[in-house]
Amino acid sequence: MVAVMKTDMGEVDNGTMRPKVVDAKGILKQNREFLDYFWDIAKPEREIRLKAVENLIEHLKNSEKSDELKYSLKRLVDSLSHTREDARSGFSLALAQLLSVFEEISLKSALDSIKGKYNLQTPNKKAIRIAVFGNFFGVLALSQSTRLHKEPEVLLECVHILQSLSQYREYLKDLPRKTMVDILSETSKEVFEEVLFNALKSDLTSALNTPEQLELLLVAIQKFPSVLKPKKLKKLLGTTTVITDESLPKLVGVLKTAARSVKKDAVLPPVALDLLQASLREESFEMFWNEAIIKGMMSEMPGHTHYLSFRLLGAALPLLSVSQIEFVLTGDVMRHYGEHVLSAQLPDRFKFSPEMDKYISEFLQVCTDADRQLAVVLGFTQLTNQGYPVVPSFWKVLEHMVLPAQQKYVEWLQEAFCDPQLDRCLDFTTRRQMFEREDKVENDSCVARFRTWIIQRLAFIVENHQIKKDEDLVMNVARFIFFHAFFDVKKSTSEIPETKRALALPIDKQTRASMASAFYSILQSLNMMPVLGDLSETESLNSRRIVGFKADGSMWIYCLVQYAATLLDQSKYAQIVQAFSPEQRQAWDSMLESVEDLRKKAKKSSSPEHAAFQNLFLLIGIQMFKSPEESLDLLKDLRSCMERAQAKKSKKKKAANGKSSEEEPHWVEVIVEILLSLLSQPSRLIRNVCKVVFTRICPHLTQGALNSILNVLDPNKDEEESGVMVTDEKEKKKHKVEEGEDEEEGDEDEEEDEEGSDSSDDDEDDEEDEAMDDGEDVDQNFRLDLMKVLQGQNALVKEEDGSDEEEMDDAAMMKLDGSLSALFLEQKKKIQAKKDEKDRLRKEKVLVRDFKIKVLDMVEVFLLKQGSSPLVLSMVDPLLSVIETGMSSETSQQEQDYLRKAANIFKNQLCRGKYYCREIDGREAELHEMLERLVGRAQKLSDSSVSLYYFSAALYVVKVLRGVVNEQESTPSEANMGKLDVARVTSCFRDALTSSMTRRKTPLTGAMFIDLFTRFPVLCVNLLDTAVENITGGLREHQQGQACAMVLRAVQSKDVKNLMSHKQWAELYEKIVRQLIKTFENVPSKNKTVHEKMVKAMELCQFIVKTVKNAKMPVKLELLQDVLKTMNDDESLQKPGQLEDIYWSVMKFFGVVKPKMQKVKKVVEVEQTEKTTKKKKGFLPETKKRKNRMKSTVLEGKEPSTTTETPEGTSGKKKKKNKKRKRQGEETQAQTPAKKAKQQQKKKKQKGGDKK
Repeated sequence: MVAVMKTDMGEVDNGTMRPKVVDAKGILKQNREFLDYFWDIAKPEREIRLKAVENLIEHLKNSEKSDELKYSLKRLVDSLSHTREDARSGFSLALAQLLSVFEEISLKSALDSIKGKYNLQTPNKKAIRIAVFGNFFGVLALSQSTRLHKEPEVLLECVHILQSLSQYREYLKDLPRKTMVDILSETSKEVFEEVLFNALKSDLTSALNTPEQLELLLVAIQKFPSVLKPKKLKKLLGTTTVITDESLPKLVGVLKTAARSVKKDAVLPPVALDLLQASLREESFEMFWNEAIIKGMMSEMPGHTHYLSFRLLGAALPLLSVSQIEFVLTGDVMRHYGEHVLSAQLPDRFKFSPEMDKYISEFLQVCTDADRQLAVVLGFTQLTNQGYPVVPSFWKVLEHMVLPAQQKYVEWLQEAFCDPQLDRCLDFTTRRQMFEREDKVENDSCVARFRTWIIQRLAFIVENHQIKKDEDLVMNVARFIFFHAFFDVKKSTSEIPETKRALALPIDKQTRASMASAFYSILQSLNMMPVLGDLSETESLNSRRIVGFKADGSMWIYCLVQYAATLLDQSKYAQIVQAFSPEQRQAWDSMLESVEDLRKKAKKSSSPEHAAFQNLFLLIGIQMFKSPEESLDLLKDLRSCMERAQAKKSKKKKAANGKSSEEEPHWVEVIVEILLSLLSQPSRLIRNVCKVVFTRICPHLTQGALNSILNVLDPNKDEEESGVMVTDEKEKKKHKVEEGEDEEEGDEDEEEDEEGSDSSDDDEDDEEDEAMDDGEDVDQNFRLDLMKVLQGQNALVKEEDGSDEEEMDDAAMMKLDGSLSALFLEQKKKIQAKKDEKDRLRKEKVLVRDFKIKVLDMVEVFLLKQGSSPLVLSMVDPLLSVIETGMSSETSQQEQDYLRKAANIFKNQLCRGKYYCREIDGREAELHEMLERLVGRAQKLSDSSVSLYYFSAALYVVKVLRGVVNEQESTPSEANMGKLDVARVTSCFRDALTSSMTRRKTPLTGAMFIDLFTRFPVLCVNLLDTAVENITGGLREHQQGQACAMVLRAVQSKDVKNLMSHKQWAELYEKIVRQLIKTFENVPSKNKTVHEKMVKAMELCQFIVKTVKNAKMPVKLELLQDVLKTMNDDESLQKPGQLEDIYWSVMKFFGVVKPKMQKVKKVVEVEQTEKTTKKKKGFLPETKKRKNRMKSTVLEGKEPSTTTETPEGTSGKKKKKNKKRKRQGEETQAQTPAKKAKQQQKKKKQKGGDKK
């Protein structure tokens, strides 16, 4: 190709010849930066386009060349009809900015350029499309230039162009009309009256025909009310207002047309909102809403007309007054909206409720009037279906309500709970509900549903921290729910505000249960709530992350307990639903006394112990209203525990002389037992409070208390407990079978019934293998039992009996039926009882596992708060046993969660934790034995993943024995290894390393030892010789590759290098080089394992050679170089690949460069007729047709031939044979005559069967 120099653009084009551009004035001699602006304007990214427009205008401002401005104008006008939409909008925006900044360019000349470039009169369809886009985006640029009102003639022409463009809806949709509306909104009154009014008169006259024309009229009325007075409207429309009884049918038609036009876009047409605003101006809103929306739009079937009405309802809320909001939200539009919300709950249905929530959120954010906000929220709250509100109780739009509106709303909810006047609600029933329930739903059930929803909504207001509220509001809601959950009103009093509201209907048990659960849920939220109030007051408290407290420092739960105590004392006015027994009331009073004592002591000297006891007393005390019996026992234990804790100092003194301290457990052990008993209850509140309390008592934890926690997690004890629940059941079966066999003669009836029940259950439940094994014996016993019944009624025919036995009479038959039915009924009951027992055991197992997951939270808290405590060492073995047992146990989801949580705690909080045990005085021997035991166990396991945890535990013990590293010594040494016996530990790990390299099946991996080498360089130096020996001494190629990776990581470590002298370092490199030479000399047949080993060995070789060459170490590399050269004798390492790349990077250090491969094209003669053509679907090829089936394929322009010559000189058959038939033929040839005869007999039988 010829390289053509473009003299006009200063560029070289190696492509095809382009027509020479005439540039007499030199306009196109622009620099590259200037021309790039236009390329960037056409890019799809919006940010790039805007930046390019900005840069172009700035460049033209600073430029003094008029040619650039002319070129820019022409270039932008020519690009208005670009093929891409983003580019068109970009060039239109650039042209608008250009005309706005450079006022010397008249709009008239710009419009003439646009009209001259794009002619709408062209007959070509493709040219029409270009002309339409060019004219529209040109007019759009003129309108956006903010200069259009200064040149009325151009403005008039633009309006005429837009009117002519309205017919091209397939290209522009309603964009011309929208642009006309925008032009109107920016036009002055004088220009509109003098210039535009006459031009738009035809459109304004026919405004009731199309949505675009109606929108144009409404915008003109809104913008120029003094021009379009009622007299002019009378001339245009025939009426003085837009909305009249005569115009409403046409307006409904226009709205339906607009709804259909935006069906795919799912937006509100602007004409609908403008029409609503016009009705508000003309004070005909109610008529418009009733006639046009309810009777007109909502009379259609559910669809786009309904959705337009819903959108109009949401968009109209900011424009309406309180009375108008109430009028709109109590009409048929809301009723239809409620029906839609219910029907949309079915799958694959369009759901409008998220869009409505967005409208309401925007209204609440814009409108700060409390009365209007309350009217909207109440309107949607009172939309009910058989008493249950349609909107969910967890409604996020409430986050935008102002505090006064929130307070009024809470008051209304409480009033509605006490006196639920459902007749004031907008209640509806769907068609399906009417068909399913012909009888009317009872009022009591509707009231219960309404009250349940109110409680959930009140709880949501408290629990959602984004909702604006103060302490009085929160306390008001909590007190209200607590009172009605556990108390009844006897008499009104001012001391208890909750008694002032009398209940219109009593509260049923189910509602009380839901209220109780809601109260404890609120209590859980209050326990985690930050301090409420002004930012200036709460900033210091919240900065310390204090939760669960009020601004005055008192706890939320304490305030609620005080309120409960007030209610119990005021028995004249409030009566508890479930009365306390005298013992329970005494426990309650003693709890209050204990809390007050603790509060007094906390004021004198605050301690975590006092706070922990106070939290527990309050929590268990408030739980008395839910489960008084359990709380009573817990309060007794807690009180005795607190007394022991307070007297612990005196008891410590007596412990040296007496046995009293040994006989009684430590107070922390008792409180831990209480926490464990509380965790067994399924409550988030209790779980959270236990976590907080345990955090505060962690510093006082003893070994006995920790053992109580670890015993729960012990899998060995778990197996024993599960044996009581599950395994014992199987053992009982076996014992029963044995006893049945031994005592069959004595108590045969009783034992056979039991065995019969086991038999039926085993037949029903096929999941248990042991039951299947015993099935035959059980069936036999049940059969004997059945035979006994039959023999008792003489209904069993025996062999010695004659065949002419007389039949049984009716009485005997009835008696036999009764005996059999009783037998089988008893059998069925036993089967069901066994199934229920298994269900119960399964649920208990789930609860136990869930309880253990909660206990793991306590372990995690202890490791986070007391990671440096010596007690942590006692957690290693229990956690490892949990992981080991979990890896081999069942794979249920709950078991996996439990195992994952235990593994994460062990790995991240224990082994990799920031703090670790540092007080090991006198325990060195114990820890060394523990280390050897862990390493030994890691070698004996079969699962490598479990072995990893044991090996990590061993490294943790090494870290504990090493202690704190002296930061002043930059280089680690044996003297800096603390109390670690380096020789003993090195011997232990050397045995493990040798075992992993010489055993065929070993759970230890190279990554474990690489971790050891990285974290403990001293041990790495001692084990390095063993690792080097196993480069060739490893049992398999995989283990040899792991040895190479270990050695590479070791020699790359700076700490390892600093621990060795230069002489030792050189000797080590000599050993490694010798091992590498042996490795590269004896390369077995290549497979995947060998290839991976060679890659790792080559990486090690690369580092060694690079280090020796750069550091000029006295290490001989000649033999290594010769061996490496011989590896490529067959040129197998010249192909691209990981091994090949590393090889040539090594050889580069020896001055050998990878030779370049010469690409040789193979000359292949391919005949055009041999090219396979794509078969047409639905047509048979010629060779498959019946008439040509036996003919050979004839190539076009060639003689038929049977063989073709391939490039390699081998002859191949031209026509492919059916491989499937060929295989079938080979199989039949290989078959023996006997097999052939059998197949022929089968075929004959099949034919005979077909004939029949």
